[in-house]
Amino acid sequence: MIPQHTIDQIMEAAHIEEVIGEYVQLKKAGSSYKGLSPFSNEKTPSFMVSPSKGIFKDFSSGKGGNVVTFLMEHERMTYPEALRFLAEKYNIEIEEEAPSPEAIQEKSDRENLSVVMSYAQRIFTEELWEGDEGKAIGLTYFQERGFRDDIIRKFQLGYHKEGWDTFTSAAIEAGYEEKWLVESGLTKKRDDKRYDFFRGRVMFPIRNISGKVIAFGGRTLKTDKKIAKYFNSPEHALYNKSKVLYGIYEAKNATVKEDLCYLVEGYTDVIAMHQAGVENVVASSGTALTEGQIKLIKRYTKNITMLYDGDPAGIKASFRGIDLILAQGMNVKVVLFPDGDDPDSYSKKVSSTELQAYIRSAAKDFLNFKTDLLLDEAAGDPIKRAQLIRDVVESIAKIPDAIQRSVYIQACSSQLEVDERVLVSELNKLLRADLKKQSAQEPITEANPPLPSPPEQDVPKGYQTSHQEKDLIRLLLHYGNYGVKVQVLNEKEEKVEAQVSVAEYLCTELEEDRFSLNNKAFQEIVETYREHIDEGKFPTINAFSHHANPEVAEATADLLTERYVLSDNWEDRHQIYPETEDMKLDKAVRDCINRFKLSNVMVMIHELEEELKSCSDDDLMILLDKKRKLDHVKRQLSTYFGTSVL
Repeated sequence: MIPQHTIDQIMEAAHIEEVIGEYVQLKKAGSSYKGLSPFSNEKTPSFMVSPSKGIFKDFSSGKGGNVVTFLMEHERMTYPEALRFLAEKYNIEIEEEAPSPEAIQEKSDRENLSVVMSYAQRIFTEELWEGDEGKAIGLTYFQERGFRDDIIRKFQLGYHKEGWDTFTSAAIEAGYEEKWLVESGLTKKRDDKRYDFFRGRVMFPIRNISGKVIAFGGRTLKTDKKIAKYFNSPEHALYNKSKVLYGIYEAKNATVKEDLCYLVEGYTDVIAMHQAGVENVVASSGTALTEGQIKLIKRYTKNITMLYDGDPAGIKASFRGIDLILAQGMNVKVVLFPDGDDPDSYSKKVSSTELQAYIRSAAKDFLNFKTDLLLDEAAGDPIKRAQLIRDVVESIAKIPDAIQRSVYIQACSSQLEVDERVLVSELNKLLRADLKKQSAQEPITEANPPLPSPPEQDVPKGYQTSHQEKDLIRLLLHYGNYGVKVQVLNEKEEKVEAQVSVAEYLCTELEEDRFSLNNKAFQEIVETYREHIDEGKFPTINAFSHHANPEVAEATADLLTERYVLSDNWEDRHQIYPETEDMKLDKAVRDCINRFKLSNVMVMIHELEEELKSCSDDDLMILLDKKRKLDHVKRQLSTYFGTSVL
């Protein structure tokens, strides 16, 4: 665990414009910086960075926060990972609790493996570009496949020389221990004799999300059918194949930007797509898709499009993996390439623009695709048709969202020409069976209580308080320590004018009427102000923009960042001085708290009206009395604004 004083030191040292400037081209805009959004495709810059406040705000995607939040969003780092990244960048030593001997050993093992993998990649790449054998065999192969030199370098492709233990001997001579060469899978031992596992193969380095090489895929160029075409590294401390995707490092930024990930089968498919300008693409490297791989993609997007070569057997074999994707609440589409082409071969036949246009136009919702495919197989066979219906409903049952399930049931009812009630009945059987299975595995205890049922109906628009809450917190953050004039009662019960801080006024009004905010991040900001008011001081903006809770940091950035700012000295140059909010702060604060109260009263009245529809005779008079009082408060607040609220 990183101590708080170290976190504060990191946040103080990190220059947000400097860190973000490594990912986004920023230009000065008044006291802030402006650039194109790294989270969406836009032509007009709406991404703002405020060094003085230590925050960023992306108006095109709605994302915002501090320098740590940015790294978490853009690089998909965890909170501790982002802090460690910044600590390393600014040479800040992180003092943590002393690790156990086991943890020290595990870290040492991982470091040793990482060093060996990095060395191997460097040797294989050098051989490809500089070695006679590598150029004649490996480089020629890649170039004949149509890959450009820049793409070959981008993926750090290489070649492993022939020879029984040529690589191993060179590595040991260079100071690398045999133990780690064997552990990594680069070297194998048989009868105390060692040999190179990947000898005579072109090499595909497999990188983790940080870009470090953790494994290799090797393809033989020999035609001997007894030799396996592909070898992959065995699993070790760095490499768990069920949690790794080929190309994830190269694809992660584009995946976030496009909010979509293309999933292909092999290494060359990924490389070919990149060469064609499609970078948000990964491969499961020939293994069946796993839950761990799906969760890795989910860190970057909820949308997956699977690209197939048109082989029905291969597509059907992947159905289980697609059901796993649906179970994660993700959206799946399928693209079939024409004439048996795969992504690699098709990308060589058409231009980059044509490839991207085809993928977009040919993408088909997976469940519709699955239904069509199985319908073709079941044509004229009632038994197969019945099984088809069960298969489709089983896939729908994997979807966690009830509304989405309902939409698919309706669509499949029409597509399969089956009564919707029959499909719903079958779906409910599957859901009950799954629920029973889960209950058996996870008995309900105090530590594992049942999840509460969601509310049957949401508060309709017009009866919501989110906008009023947002405005209240905005004023609190901007003007919390400013003074406003209010009416108070003196010792003689006479109304007199007094000056209090905006923070004290707003917090007191909320407390007296026992109102809390629905937005948890906003409520946390209010609680922080209350604590500081009791201590006789005000929290700084950094207390919120650098908050450990990303939701608080994001809310702060959202409320403190202005999309449009006047250039330096604009007012003096044009002799135009617009009226600012702080010039009429007394009215702004009173209006805000009264709007907030009115919206809450409207919500309470709406809830009471719903109760009155089904209440008992005993409760009727009590509820009507409550409504009468609330109606009175509503009229008073409406009078303040000079309006009538129906």
